[in-house]
Amino acid sequence: MSSTETPAILTVGLEKTYHDPQRGTVHAVRGVDLECKQGEIYGLLGPNGAGKTTTLRILATILSPTGGSAEVAGISVGDDPLEVRRRIGFLSGTTGLYPRLTARETLEYFGKLHGIEPEELDKRIESLLDAFDMRGFQDGRCEGLSTGQRQRVSIARAVVHNPPVLILDEPTTGLDILAASDMIQFIESRKAEGTCVLFSTHILSEAERLCDRIGVIHAGRMLAVGSLDE
Repeated sequence: MSSTETPAILTVGLEKTYHDPQRGTVHAVRGVDLECKQGEIYGLLGPNGAGKTTTLRILATILSPTGGSAEVAGISVGDDPLEVRRRIGFLSGTTGLYPRLTARETLEYFGKLHGIEPEELDKRIESLLDAFDMRGFQDGRCEGLSTGQRQRVSIARAVVHNPPVLILDEPTTGLDILAASDMIQFIESRKAEGTCVLFSTHILSEAERLCDRIGVIHAGRMLAVGSLDE
């Protein structure tokens, strides 16, 4: 990365502290430094409770940091969270869908929230319905779709506005083997489009297949960063 290129994601000394009645002060994230480039797939690897989800939720503006700084596409998550949301697609295993909306209606709704012009939105929806093989259930309510079908709708919803940065929190958790394979292929396709993908996992084979670089996080600290070979 050249010195003039803005990182897609940058955190410096990121901290998140909670107060728990039983445990007292909990340091979920401890001084995490993270830098991700455009067109890079970066994997956060670590056990459950390591701080992966908290870090990603801060970057997605769901949580506020208690220390340090975080930027997405050069925008501070603390200073302008709305602008950050315009530049990211966020997906986690707990990302819900409105049960009474159909797959197509879901894409229309979120596209309108992002301010996409109607003619452009129609083109994007048609493209996404084909890209994620959703034609067969495009008019089915989300409440009646299978887990794999709902995941395809969730992915399409996350990218309907064509964001430059994707943040995925354990995106294959709970999926069957076919749905998980679709997700992995989708992540690979985003790199080809020049998107920055930051995703968390504790599945080593996923990290091995997908990642340009890996950050190992444990007990809220970044222990090591490097390529797969490193």
